[in-house]
Amino acid sequence: MNKFRPSPRISVLKPAASQFVLCPTPQKWCEKAAKNIDILLLDHKNCEYKAANNALHLMAKYPEDEALCTAMARLAREELVHYAQVQKLLRISKIKWRPLSASRYGARLRDQCKKGDPQHKLDLLLLGSIIEARSCERFEALISYLETDLSEYYQRLAHSEARHFHLYLELAIGLTSDHETQKRLEELLLIEADLIQSPDPCFRFHSGMPI
Repeated sequence: MNKFRPSPRISVLKPAASQFVLCPTPQKWCEKAAKNIDILLLDHKNCEYKAANNALHLMAKYPEDEALCTAMARLAREELVHYAQVQKLLRISKIKWRPLSASRYGARLRDQCKKGDPQHKLDLLLLGSIIEARSCERFEALISYLETDLSEYYQRLAHSEARHFHLYLELAIGLTSDHETQKRLEELLLIEADLIQSPDPCFRFHSGMPI
């Protein structure tokens, strides 16, 4: 059974992504990514779309929460800018679009959402924070494996993803007691870490250990 370090206290609102997630991206995944830039970028573009869509979903589900809707509107716009940037990279790299199946990562995490608010809302925000933190950590992990232009772009994106995961975490705090939020965060982080470290036959941006 994998052993992970304790999750950060929720009172620390701006931890580094590498300290927030419970395990680092495996070196074998980075090596696989460097050899499959086409799949990496194609799935990265899909991830940016999903991130924007997730922000819009939260706006539609909780229209009465003005602070949440304002934050998610800004986030959705930024994610769509990133989508367009990756699309440009694909065009410059002459990588043709093709459909990719989704990885297990997002679906497995969404399956953890409890029904009924405030628990459901808490889970959506905590998962948003965890996914953005993993994206940030993964961008940082990839920097030394990629060619200069893409490496520099991912370094810039890492800063954006850090802001995004801090935003989701801040929005989650206060929905329930600190103890309940901390406990739920630890549960979800353990599930996420297992997805990252366990064998995964499908290489994607958020996939696990390559087989």
